[in-house]
Amino acid sequence: MNRLERWEQQTRAPLLALAVVFGAAYALPILVPAADPALITTAHWTERTVWALFAADYAVRLGLSERRWEFVRRQPLSLAVVVLPLLQPLRLLRLVSALFLVGQRVRLAAQVRLTTYVVGAVLGLLAFGSVAVLEAERGSPRGNIRTIGDALWWSFTTMTTVGYGDHAPTTGVGRLIAVGLMLSGIALLGVVTANIAAWFLARFQEDEEENRRVQEVTEELLREVRELRRQVADLTEATTGARAGAPGRAVEIAPAAPSDGARG
Repeated sequence: MNRLERWEQQTRAPLLALAVVFGAAYALPILVPAADPALITTAHWTERTVWALFAADYAVRLGLSERRWEFVRRQPLSLAVVVLPLLQPLRLLRLVSALFLVGQRVRLAAQVRLTTYVVGAVLGLLAFGSVAVLEAERGSPRGNIRTIGDALWWSFTTMTTVGYGDHAPTTGVGRLIAVGLMLSGIALLGVVTANIAAWFLARFQEDEEENRRVQEVTEELLREVRELRRQVADLTEATTGARAGAPGRAVEIAPAAPSDGARG
């Protein structure tokens, strides 16, 4: 394990914690617009601080990389995390890039399973998509997404591609969020379906392999039984032949001794 891999392994948990802090700082002014101005200011500064830490992490990883140009080409999300804070109109895009960056880094951990990642992605997109569309639609004169409850319901129906139509975005940003949620929902549904199908196939293959092993063991036992029966038959035949071909012992009869009258 080189220095870059050690750094990434050590910063996975702090990076995830920073993403959660950023999400809270991003959502607070939207969910509670009438909050204390000092609290809103703290949320904004917290958001900027988290981005500064993301930039520092990128700088450290770039410095530890042995092939820096290749690192830049293979880590476009990490570079976007550093560049996008400079573009104030793309605040939502900064949020999306941060979520994907965290997901990319977390997926490097071998212990994180696909199902956990999919569930986390669904919950993250659902929550932040709702907050983002609420921010975009709440001030629209023709909009009907006014509360976080409306936004959550709309995000859920959009991600599942059901689309009841009772709530719909009217602004350009809101429709862009809708497109992102629909594409994400289709992609995640495909991942879940493929994962379930792969699980069933793996189970069938395990059962088939187990049946094959049982059949092989059974056939081997039958071969051994046949061999034992043949050996027993051969041994029985050899023993019977040996007994039949052995010469019988001659019985010697001693001559009778002459009587006393014959002697005289």
